[in-house]
Amino acid sequence: MPDATGLELIAQELRDRDSEGVLGTTYFREKAAITVTRESVQATLEHLRGKGFRFMASVHGVDYFPEEPRLGVHYELLDMSTVDRITVKVRVMLEDPHVPSVTPEWPTADHQEREIWDMFGVIFDGHPDLRRILMPEDYEGHPQRRDFPVGGEPVLFTHNEPRLSRYTQ
Repeated sequence: MPDATGLELIAQELRDRDSEGVLGTTYFREKAAITVTRESVQATLEHLRGKGFRFMASVHGVDYFPEEPRLGVHYELLDMSTVDRITVKVRVMLEDPHVPSVTPEWPTADHQEREIWDMFGVIFDGHPDLRRILMPEDYEGHPQRRDFPVGGEPVLFTHNEPRLSRYTQ
């Protein structure tokens, strides 16, 4: 993992290219993370690719409820030669949940961006096929949001109903 000093050097390089793009850095439990604006996410990921972080291990959606900006996207990058890992974080407001898609440059993000759209409602601008992947197309809402109503129809297990009916009479 880039240590705290290495993380700050990377952040400074990014700030030199785009002074408004880097919002902050964290180094916690030997885990490096950099928070950037949504406008800077593609350039940040490309800069890190040039630094050796060529493998996008995963893309995650996050709901920071009740904080604002509420929704987040985390990109986990890996440098396979040094086994270093870094997280790039982007946060967006619930009222404007748009993030540029990185699928054209990072094909592995394709289904993961679709899953984030489906579960959290983050819209990835420029995604080649942004549609639901886990929920039905006509489903309303995004079930991984922390304020999503829990409940709905109870699940009925009827496979043992004839056996149990003698006890309920």
